[in-house]
Amino acid sequence: MVAGTKATELRELNDEDLVAKLREAKEELFNLRFQAATGQLENHGRLKSVRKDIARVYTLMRERELGIESVESV
Repeated sequence: MVAGTKATELRELNDEDLVAKLREAKEELFNLRFQAATGQLENHGRLKSVRKDIARVYTLMRERELGIESVESV
């Protein structure tokens, strides 16, 4: 998953793709945590960005579940 994925990019994806993105981000977070535990992690900011990406995906999934439409300012 690209660092700092935009919510607008995620909104364009269907439900299956969102689940795939979530799975990919969780796997990356696991790997980053493993690297941090073993002292091999070079970019600690990446942990924060991956956690935020996971939160974005969960938020979009919940919005779709509730039928909430957010209005984007152009």
